Amino acid sequence: MSFINHFKELEDGRTDINIRHDLLDVVFLTVTAMLSGAQGWKDIQLFGEAKLDWLRQHRRFDAGIPRRHTIARIISAIRPESLLECFVGWVNEVRGVSGKRQIAIDGKTLRRSHPGDKGKALHLLSVMVVESGRVIYQRPSEGKKNEIRTVQQLLDILELEGACVTLDAMHCQRETVKQIRRRSADYVIQVKANQKQLHDEIQAFFHKTRRDEPQRIEAGRFETLDKGHGRIEQRCHVQLEATDWLDSASCWEGLSSVIEVTRKVYTGEREREEKSYYITSLSTDTASLAGKIRRHWHIENGQHRVLDVTCGENDSRIRTGDAPQNMALFRRFVLNIARLSPLKESMKGKLKRAAW
Repeated sequence: MSFINHFKELEDGRTDINIRHDLLDVVFLTVTAMLSGAQGWKDIQLFGEAKLDWLRQHRRFDAGIPRRHTIARIISAIRPESLLECFVGWVNEVRGVSGKRQIAIDGKTLRRSHPGDKGKALHLLSVMVVESGRVIYQRPSEGKKNEIRTVQQLLDILELEGACVTLDAMHCQRETVKQIRRRSADYVIQVKANQKQLHDEIQAFFHKTRRDEPQRIEAGRFETLDKGHGRIEQRCHVQLEATDWLDSASCWEGLSSVIEVTRKVYTGEREREEKSYYITSLSTDTASLAGKIRRHWHIENGQHRVLDVTCGENDSRIRTGDAPQNMALFRRFVLNIARLSPLKESMKGKLKRAAW
């Protein structure tokens, strides 16, 4: 099914008076322009004027291409909840991932989206299926400090059964873990000083096990080595089954094992080492857990970085009404479409090919 069919139920926020441009025409124009590298209202208008004959092969555009200010007003008038509903309908049709999915959730602030020095920049939480690299949901949060509550709201509405949810240390919260387990899903979550008792217990647990039962450390070890860009990165993962020795374990629903990750980075003659700890409801092999921990950051490297570097999201000065949130969703929609392409190209290369 053509993606435009999923937007037929999109609510038009304009009044019926003096409507010249069809809403779906403007949506189609916006998506195809962004798929070809457009980053602002003027870019979208210029694309439309240059490609009007091609656009009319797919939509009528009876009133021609709207001016950039008109495009801005039309996109700003779309209710974000209605746009998201259409987006989710399209995502569900093209999902294409079977088996146990890994769902990564992470937040991103659109730095220039606030209307002045006193305004707040839009902070969005994205939900990504790691295996496909596609964003399946988006929700605004009242700043980074309110991410915890927003993630817990997301967990109540997402389809999670059989999935593995991965989160950073901010979301190492007992209530978050309970919600994931209530939705018949598993979790892998980083632990830092915001859960000091749990963090210190896990650290001591690994120290005690190394001293008293080194064979358990060896049995749960998995190492990787990466070279490139002038550096060498060595990762050592150790998984231990959570036992009664961990007093806090009973407070974390479904907690099955804990993981220690030691990263050593060699750059020339310099060496840097850091340790991090994770809790999980999974009791699978260490290599599998190591992959989930590593892949969680695909949402940062494969989504957020691409949005900034390739789509110019952090530099976008679109600020009117609901336009920042709607355009952010269009950007994620465009990346999802591009990832459907079988071409072995970077995201920048795919968008260039689309433009050409």
